Amino acid sequence: MPTSILGPYTRTILTGAAIIGLLLFSFTYARVSVWIEVQPFFEWMETTWFGVIGKTWGAAFAFIEAIHLIGLALLGGSVIVGEGRILGFVFTDIPARTIIDRAHKVFFWALMTLLATGVFMACGVAMKIYYLPVYWYKMLALGTGILFHFCIRKPLLQRELEKINPWVTKAVAISSLMIWFTVAATGRWIGFSG
Repeated sequence: MPTSILGPYTRTILTGAAIIGLLLFSFTYARVSVWIEVQPFFEWMETTWFGVIGKTWGAAFAFIEAIHLIGLALLGGSVIVGEGRILGFVFTDIPARTIIDRAHKVFFWALMTLLATGVFMACGVAMKIYYLPVYWYKMLALGTGILFHFCIRKPLLQRELEKINPWVTKAVAISSLMIWFTVAATGRWIGFSG
């Protein structure tokens, strides 16, 4: 079986490189030209049905926002339970594999809920969030979280947990907690900035 030049950690190295690339891009002037180029897209978002409904019917926006918050609670809970079990803080009497697999199912559907409701909410206030720097930080954190979860954490934890160095699993769990806390904190910061 041919091996990659990067060894057995090809996915991890490429994901880490992508995340570092995104971070470096966010600190360059190239992002300003991209930011200017996406403004027509944000203007268009406000003219879609989602944008019109979100701007004119406050009750619809509030209902979708409530669903968004429920999705956030489910995602946060699944991260805390999954990573807490890996760290040995919660549900130590239940096999780790059971907790990790069930937490991932909840995580996946919570993430889909957050993405769907987030698009609706973004359409309703597209130009407002376009000018908020914290919105772009949240998108960077969200992209990092999704890449980390599906390209590093999930493939690593699909192996037999007993064969993985405990320090590696604990480092992944702590990293996951930090990333998703950052996503939640920047999302809340958007609420304070508006």
